Amino acid sequence: MFNLLKTAVLMAAITGLFMAIGGLIGGQTGMMVALVIAIGMNFFSYWFSDKLVLKMYNAQQVDEHSAPQFYRMVAELAQRANLPMPKVYLINEDSPNAFATGRNPDNAAVAATTGIMRVLSERELRGVMAHELAHVRHRDILISTISATMAGAISMLANFAMFFGGRDSEGRSHNPIVGLLVMFLAPLAASLIQMAISRAREFEADRGGAEISGDPQALASALQKIQRYAQGIPLETTERHPETAQMMIMNPLSGGGLRGLFSTHPSTEERVARLLAMR
Repeated sequence: MFNLLKTAVLMAAITGLFMAIGGLIGGQTGMMVALVIAIGMNFFSYWFSDKLVLKMYNAQQVDEHSAPQFYRMVAELAQRANLPMPKVYLINEDSPNAFATGRNPDNAAVAATTGIMRVLSERELRGVMAHELAHVRHRDILISTISATMAGAISMLANFAMFFGGRDSEGRSHNPIVGLLVMFLAPLAASLIQMAISRAREFEADRGGAEISGDPQALASALQKIQRYAQGIPLETTERHPETAQMMIMNPLSGGGLRGLFSTHPSTEERVARLLAMR
């Protein structure tokens, strides 16, 4: 019930941002058009955003024949978590990372990069996939996928406001500086919404994943290793689509500044400390 409430709040907040930008572009008419677009985007996000994200990362579905060891690992963990078997994907990227997506446990998918499979031991990888299945069990996957899709749409709409200007309710042009501010502040606001939801969600998935695998130390070790390797190997798709970073087990974005300040993930040190305290 709480996750349904979080999803509703997320949709309402991002719809409000859509309407505010629409009002800047075209006054009351623009606001109403933006509302219609937001409703359409929410519908699309619910039904299709998981497929969009998997396609964005060029994820390839695997089965017990094409990736037997990995597939059997996910199947065993899903059984331990009392979950339906999710679809399993591999992403041909050197950067070590993983995520889960889908609108509910019956329509879930988990994905891992080839890089994470090379870097981690089998025990550590098992901890990571248990973390992703915890997201599925907590029904976080709908929230993360919707927020990624909608945040990307807000960025595009903000750029539209910048380049095509905006008008108030009486049809007068806004100051171009306002459009410039919107271009930067609207995506930032979307990121803040994501951050508010994502940080607490990661702690819960760490705890849930440790319970599913029965091995909190394995996930702690995996997080430390992922952080070491990911810092020097950018995940190119995430660099192009930063709104999807909050879906990953660890933020793969390079650089600091605002990206670090408004990270959707808590610090690795705190996550590891909480996991080790579960022993």
